[in-house]
Amino acid sequence: MRRRLLPALATCVALAGVTACGSGAGTGAGTDSSGGGDVDVVAAFYPLQYAVEQIGGDHVNVTGLTKPGVEPHDLELTAQDVARVAKADAVVYLDGFQSAVDDAVDTQAKDRGFDVSTSARLDLAASPDEHAGESTEHPGESTTEHPGESPTEHDEHAGESTTDPHFWLDPKRYADVADAIAQRLSSLDAAHAADYQARAKDFTARLAALDREFAAGLKTCTVHDLVTSHAAFGYLAQAYGLHQESITGLTPDADPSPAALARIATFVKDEGVRTIYAETLVSPKVAQTLARETGAKLAVLDPVEGLTNDSAGKDYFEVMRSNLTTLRAGQDCA
Repeated sequence: MRRRLLPALATCVALAGVTACGSGAGTGAGTDSSGGGDVDVVAAFYPLQYAVEQIGGDHVNVTGLTKPGVEPHDLELTAQDVARVAKADAVVYLDGFQSAVDDAVDTQAKDRGFDVSTSARLDLAASPDEHAGESTEHPGESTTEHPGESPTEHDEHAGESTTDPHFWLDPKRYADVADAIAQRLSSLDAAHAADYQARAKDFTARLAALDREFAAGLKTCTVHDLVTSHAAFGYLAQAYGLHQESITGLTPDADPSPAALARIATFVKDEGVRTIYAETLVSPKVAQTLARETGAKLAVLDPVEGLTNDSAGKDYFEVMRSNLTTLRAGQDCA
């Protein structure tokens, strides 16, 4: 886990004679979305950055560690990123999601890290359906392998969480995290606590409205099996009566084995699945192959892990509503 952080720390130490690690300046790998506020916050990836921006307003300077177009699971930190973490008044992150960020908080900002995992209620484990690398030598035994990975490949992921981290795809969980962020900002900047609480109330009201739109829009779906590129949509599926079946597991760039592809292809045909969902920030080739072999359509479903020029919207709400339109078509919702 520490291999991604150590080069940045080494560079930081080497530069210590010129400037302290806690005094980073200029533009780094992250995105600095605001300036002039009273509180400096570093957010690990887009949904957390967006929530802090919406709640903090002009009182908060927000810097995102994961720049647009970067898959957050793959984030590596530069020396300047580490300096930003060391300098921040608060670092908002999700423990277990980005090991480089976890290590940076542990070594540079342990007393200022704000882990949102408890507020997010991360209680959805990877299901057996998502473990396509199951052993056939001992039928009936459980497996902890990641989908499509050989035992050797799985060993390389030893210690990584198999709990779904994508809480923000359930607006209710996202709202709980927003309330927790408002409380944290209020404790850091009591003078503007009322502003933070008011902005959080507005933000969570918008999330409640989005939740109602999804519930109504997906209520009439005739196809309930949701076949996705990787297991990012478990909380969304759970919230709105769908069942996620992913080509790969929680690691988006894992290559599924031929056996895994054959299993999912059989599932698609047997269950009458009409749409395979590729996603942004990850190559669509495997999903395209599966769609071609099964005769299903290919659509793009965005896990909203980060925005790019190809995103179907300029912020979380626009992308999520685009996802709803895509789901209603792909899941045959009248």
